[in-house]
Amino acid sequence: MKFTDGMWMTRAGYTVESPGEIYEVKADGEGLTLFCPYVAVQHRGNTLDGGLLTVRITAGRKGTIAVRLTNHRGALDMMPRFPLDRGTDKPEAGEADGFWFLRSGELEARVFAGKSWRIEYRWRGRLLTAAGPKGMAHILDQRTGETYLRERLELSVGENIYGLGERFGPFVKNGQSIDLWNADGGTDSEQAYKNVPFFLSSRRYGVFVNSTGCVSYEIGSESATKTQFSVPGEEMEYFIFAGDTPKDVLTAYTALTGRAPELPEWSYGLWLSTSFTTDYDEKTVLSFVDGMIERKIPLSVFHFDCFWMKAFEWSSFLWDRDVFPDPEGLLEKLHQRGLKVCVWINPYIAQKSPIFEEGMQNGYFVKTGDGGIWQWDRWQAGMALVDFTNPAAVSWYQEKLAALVDMGVDCFKTDFGERIPTSDPFYGPKAAKFGVRWFDGSDPEGMHNYYTYLYNKTVFDLLEQKKGKGEACLFARSATACSQTLPLHWGGDCLSTYPSMAESLRGGLSLALSGFAYWSHDIGGFESGCTPDIYMRWTAFGLLSSHSRYHGNQEYKVPWLYGEEAVEVTRAFCKLKQRLVPYLMRLGREAAATGVPVLRPMLLEFPDDPVCLTLDRQYMLGDALLVAPVMSGDGTVDYYLPGGRWTHLFSGETRQGPGWFRETCGYDTLPLYLREGYKVLEE
Repeated sequence: MKFTDGMWMTRAGYTVESPGEIYEVKADGEGLTLFCPYVAVQHRGNTLDGGLLTVRITAGRKGTIAVRLTNHRGALDMMPRFPLDRGTDKPEAGEADGFWFLRSGELEARVFAGKSWRIEYRWRGRLLTAAGPKGMAHILDQRTGETYLRERLELSVGENIYGLGERFGPFVKNGQSIDLWNADGGTDSEQAYKNVPFFLSSRRYGVFVNSTGCVSYEIGSESATKTQFSVPGEEMEYFIFAGDTPKDVLTAYTALTGRAPELPEWSYGLWLSTSFTTDYDEKTVLSFVDGMIERKIPLSVFHFDCFWMKAFEWSSFLWDRDVFPDPEGLLEKLHQRGLKVCVWINPYIAQKSPIFEEGMQNGYFVKTGDGGIWQWDRWQAGMALVDFTNPAAVSWYQEKLAALVDMGVDCFKTDFGERIPTSDPFYGPKAAKFGVRWFDGSDPEGMHNYYTYLYNKTVFDLLEQKKGKGEACLFARSATACSQTLPLHWGGDCLSTYPSMAESLRGGLSLALSGFAYWSHDIGGFESGCTPDIYMRWTAFGLLSSHSRYHGNQEYKVPWLYGEEAVEVTRAFCKLKQRLVPYLMRLGREAAATGVPVLRPMLLEFPDDPVCLTLDRQYMLGDALLVAPVMSGDGTVDYYLPGGRWTHLFSGETRQGPGWFRETCGYDTLPLYLREGYKVLEE
């Protein structure tokens, strides 16, 4: 969100107040408190009739510093809160030669008070970034009365910013304006299903804005030399993390926000879906499964998408008996074939659903300000939204899922979680007129993004209760900060094109740098129009991700529909993934312990190689395997090998890096290189 008009002026309609000086600093056993009036105090009269920004700098974990900006402390704040583990480490705070300091392990904040004030953040003495005059600000929108708090941190020459959730635009975020607001926008857009208010810098620090609301970023886009972030309200808190490597930064960030648990072995195999709007019944499902078995293609999970339930009744959590007359029997047949079973769910309850009345009468749905149930017709006719701030609604929803687990369902795909109402007219005239009311009184603006955490936690907790730790697994589309603890996540509704393959990867790389350990995507693209060549190229890519799923919209995604060569390619890469499962499980254990993701942007493994800082068409699968998906019709792919000796996993050919290489690949291969000194396959 932009507030300035060029370098000198303020945009029309805004009042921007920045500290004129740091007037006073107080140190205590917990940290530093800075008192920063909005004018420079030349005489006593300057202490009257003006505001004052209070800045509190603390630390509870070594390598992490928290900064809280407060204008009016007594403002009503009903925002939901991320579940953070702040730690109990005591920082060192005091006054040195010419500055105040707070030290958290090797991370230090230096405060230079007075009229030429400045706050520096240093790691082992090295300057990371800094805040200064005209950066921090309290802002009033004169037209609406809304207030905001803003911070600006310095960008260094050549510094790159990454992360901010699953973003499909440029991998490096410099020059972008980004509002973190979950939306069902598809991949080919600036919108995102997974918005995370954390960015990672190539200078080996990260910044997390602790707000569940809409955090607005200007990454070198309003001030060309600053990262800017702002939130509505009267307070803002952000955290600075640092380390010797980018991995260290992710470790520090996930220590605060949580880490993914280990996932069951079966989750790493191939998932096959009915797809969305295709026609399917028991005969169709078994033909797909048996077709894979006959062709000796290893299959791990079968997924039933939306229409396992009756049309117009999502979600009822009841099988459509007209299509699946014996669901218990069908589930048993799939289990006998060695498969796990996944079914699609969402948090919306259609008016036609048999359980709608139950939810309405018991107060389990989100309401509008006049006391009525919030409803609209987008997605499902007359649908309501389960209110997961109500403990009774959580239990009710879990009871419906538990019945499915008892029937034989092993896991769930949690779709949606982004269409969460506020008073915006988009959510209907009643929401616009009366606003939205949550059971616990939470602010609707904060609940819009935060809802997905409550939704997926409800499902994941139920799976852990029923299946046990280490066996719980869900496929989630939407996410926010802390959602990495509720794995795993898939890449949304991509197009069946090579550019969409590339944007899907950019989304996955950005998500990995936002603290998410696991990631998947719709192999072949979600939307219709997948061709045999795209299918085969995407198969190689998808089976070399942490998790792998065939899924579409109007098209089945079984390989024989794309030709015999597609069958052979699918078989080969499925068998390769089977052999990689022990390696992937080792990476999963590492992710659970450290927060370092399974799928890794090149910069995580090679932070000292400047070429790797911008690579977004290749990645490391763990610490050992370099993958460069083929994203061209003629099979040509350009890729970069960092320094060292690399061995092609298929051909055994070796190459010496660093250097750029170009290959033209058949459908049965792609640049897949083993790093010298590493092992990924069992003998």
